[in-house]
This record gives sequence, structure tokens and C-alpha cells, in this order.
Amino acid sequence: MRIDERATEERHPGRRTLLRGAALGTAAPLLSGTAAAGSPAPGAPARAADSVSYRWLGTSGWRIDIGTGGGAGARTGAGRRPRTATVLVDPYVTRFPTGLFTGAFDPDTRLRVDKPLVRRHAGTPEVICVTHTHWDHLNDVPHLARTTGARVIGTETTYHVLRSFGVAAEQLSVVKGGEVLAFDGYVIEVASSRHSRNAAHSYFAPGTLHAPPATAPRTVGDLPEGDTLAFKVTPDGAPSALFMGASDFDERSFAGLAPDIAMVAVASTASTHRYVPRLLDALGRPGVLVPVHWDDFERPLTLPPRRDGTDLDDFLDQAREASPGSRIVVPDYRTAYGADLRPRP
Repeated sequence: MRIDERATEERHPGRRTLLRGAALGTAAPLLSGTAAAGSPAPGAPARAADSVSYRWLGTSGWRIDIGTGGGAGARTGAGRRPRTATVLVDPYVTRFPTGLFTGAFDPDTRLRVDKPLVRRHAGTPEVICVTHTHWDHLNDVPHLARTTGARVIGTETTYHVLRSFGVAAEQLSVVKGGEVLAFDGYVIEVASSRHSRNAAHSYFAPGTLHAPPATAPRTVGDLPEGDTLAFKVTPDGAPSALFMGASDFDERSFAGLAPDIAMVAVASTASTHRYVPRLLDALGRPGVLVPVHWDDFERPLTLPPRRDGTDLDDFLDQAREASPGSRIVVPDYRTAYGADLRPRP
């Protein structure tokens, strides 16, 4: 949580980034330094590009649709039928006003869910990953979990909050960082992370829960941060993508993650020492960088993203300097992106 028109900026990397963890017989390039926007990476499997799509849900939220199996009606060698698995990260699409971006923030703002809107944007998820328990990351998750039966992966605090909302314990997976979880068609790795810091080196609603609250949270101030995670999702035969929910990180936990694509939260202050260069160095300078959590998340997704006061331009300048070989994609709400984070036709 953080107290223009559609824009996509692409920089051509000067090197080739290899698929990491892809189930391929030979290494194939993720992105070519000379590939045109919208074109498949030379040598990359067409199936991977066609079977994975990303949609930004604003803030740090994403919807990933992953196609698995063969052609229509076919079975794979393991007897699997073709299907599409939907994975959500921090899905917050209700986006109600709290006064945060007008200078009159009210922590007693009541939580609420726009159920038809959530279903339209979120679909029927198989897995929901929650980076932390602030409202702009968790608000829509209890409804989604109860109505779809999706598995939710999060911290112990997330577990207890969801139990208080009536989500079944069997749907919840508590993680701390370091877990590598295998699903049908993709793998999710969990990394310990950290929450963003304000100018006073603190943040809104810290704290953790070790038991369900006596009553389900009713206001945005009732939801503590409860520790922060990051998630790396690797679809079979496709590039891997790291998802951050806040603009700080555990440098030692991130070292070795080496994602092909990194959804990186933009910092609202300079409190974290050399945040951008340290982060990109720990991640091995990913082939694609996607800044997130820079938009006003109290405006509906039907409107173009509007900056929330964070210095997106400064982030972009630092990212270009720290990782000149990375292609930068500034996302918008309306675009569907392929496996390589190029707009899909």
C-alpha cells in the first residue's frame, strides 16, 4: 500500500535472455535485441507465446492465463487434457475511495466488494497469490476464494484474515519464502520480501496475526501488513515472471531468483538505500522490467492509469542506468500481453 494515456515503452536489450527453468531440450532466447514490438522472439516456441497471457489489474495486481496440454480434444503424454489455468496476484479491482490520494485518508473506510466487477476481471482463478494483507492487495480475495474455491497462497496473517472471512482452511497455503510449489502447467516460487517505507522509514498498519481476529475486518485500518512476499511464476516452456507487491525487498532472498520478467513496485520515497540498482543487481538484470504500484488505485479500471504521486520517471531513469539491456514496459489496464510481455494482437 502506498500512503496518461496508455503508454508502453520498449527498449531493445543488447543481449539475449535465456529461458530459465523452461522445459525445453535446448535453451531458447526470451527476447531478441532486434525483435520488433509484437513479434515473437526468434527461436522461441510459438506455443509458449500463444498459451500465456498477462493482464495488469492495477496496483500490483495481475491476471495470468496459462494454457496447458495439446490441441483441442487432445491429450498429452501424461493423459492431461488441454485447459487454461488462471493465476491471480494481488487482485484488487473494486478500487473504492479512502481519501488517500486527496490528502484526507480515512483508515475507518469500510471494506466493500463490487462482485460483478471482480468476477469480470478475475475470471475463475485456480490459484491466488497474496503478497501482503493491506486492503489494496487483499480486499477482493475473500470473495474470490469463497466463490471459486481457488487456492490462496500467502502469509500466516493472510491465512488468519481469510479464515475470519469464512474461507476454508483446506484452500489456504501458508508460506514464508523459499517454497517451490508445482502445479499442473506451471511452478510458483515464493521469496521473502519487505514492505515499502515512507519518508519516516515506517509504513501504514504494520503487525502480524497468529490467530484469526475475533471478528472479520471491516475497515481498511483493520488489515495489517502481516509480512510481505514476492512470487515467481514459471509456466511450462515459457519465460518466468516475478511479482512484487511493495517497493522494498530481501536482497539475500532475491539473489538467484533470476526471473526473465520482473514486475517491480515503484518506490514512493528514497528511504530504501539504492533500491533500484540493488534490486536489479540481485535479480540478475531481467530481460524485461515492468513498473507497477505507481497508479492511483482508487480510480476505476475503465479509466487510463493516473500516477499516484510516485516518481515513475525517476524509476525509469534509474532502471535504464542500472540495467541498460532490459526492455521496459509501462503497462496499462486494457492491454493483454503475451508470454514475453509484448502486446498480443
